[in-house]
Amino acid sequence: MLEIRNLSKTFHPGTVNERLAIDNVSLTLNDGDFVTVIGGNGAGKSTLLNLIAGVFFPDSGSIVINGRDVTALPEYKRAPFLGRVFQDPMMGTSPTMLIEENLAIANRRGLRRTLKWGITEKEREDFKKALKGFDLGLEDRLTSKVGLLSGGQRQALTLLMAVMRRPELLLLDEHTAALDPKTAQKVLGMTEKIVGNDTLTTIMITHNMKDAIEHGNRLIMMDAGRIVADISGEQKRNLTVPYLMELFSSVSGNAEANDSLLLSK
Repeated sequence: MLEIRNLSKTFHPGTVNERLAIDNVSLTLNDGDFVTVIGGNGAGKSTLLNLIAGVFFPDSGSIVINGRDVTALPEYKRAPFLGRVFQDPMMGTSPTMLIEENLAIANRRGLRRTLKWGITEKEREDFKKALKGFDLGLEDRLTSKVGLLSGGQRQALTLLMAVMRRPELLLLDEHTAALDPKTAQKVLGMTEKIVGNDTLTTIMITHNMKDAIEHGNRLIMMDAGRIVADISGEQKRNLTVPYLMELFSSVSGNAEANDSLLLSK
């Protein structure tokens, strides 16, 4: 589903602020893979997702999604077959529009627009059914403006919008990091359910080692713009947080792991 070959990206080349963000990365994801990505600050995790999404273009290398070379394709042309949820709950939705209007736009992603009535009764029932699974009370607030929702409610809505048209690839960039622990677990639980039910190929960045171990069938560790560990199968099922901490310290060359990783113990 995803083939990345020898991808590199340098920001501000030729200046004092030059920074190599992605260093000759190659990665292949099979259809249905759910990959969690961990690493310290500046490891290149979000840059990798932005390259896949088309926010940035690589300096070298290629990105192929479902047999389609998208390396030079702008972000808006990738949108019909990509779903994405950001760390900031304020992104991914329109705050001045109603919940049902946001969902209706997502439900028409990639489809031809017409002059038919905006939202059908069947759609409203489908929206209610989907929102009820989050157990956040959103199913009874379809006509509320999204800007009035809490961060957790907005993030749940963004997740639902990202998967409504079953994207070929789902990108989750620390999508629970800004939520309180209880809401974060709800959103993570729904993420696992949605990804599992629809067999979505998914990349989920997280700073929480426990979440990285518990979710997905594969774990990737990044450091200094490189993939330094790729763990799957029985090895991933037997992973522990102490082992990951030791591995991170070993591959990063630091005696102490990054503070943001330590917080997830």
